[in-house]
Amino acid sequence: MGKSKSTLFTKRQNGLAAMAKALAHPARIAILECLLQEGRCVCGDIVEKLPLSQSTISQHLKAMKEAGIILGEVEGVNRCYCINMEKYAAWMGNIRGMFKCC
Repeated sequence: MGKSKSTLFTKRQNGLAAMAKALAHPARIAILECLLQEGRCVCGDIVEKLPLSQSTISQHLKAMKEAGIILGEVEGVNRCYCINMEKYAAWMGNIRGMFKCC
């Protein structure tokens, strides 16, 4: 959807769509599940759990970080990732609210 059309929808609707787009890949769902289970992971930990290359996982982590789904901080030579719980809670609340109205 072009930028001009997004103004036709609410901020909540646009936010939910952006989050859904950022998660719209099975590898990203698998990464999210790893982070939910482990709490914090470095890229290498995720590589060990998923059948993907380190570069592919890094690309997915970068996209998820840019969308605000996850946070990453440098720990020595590694970058440690975790879920942005504030964004996660808001997104889950919006999803629950969306299904209540119907």
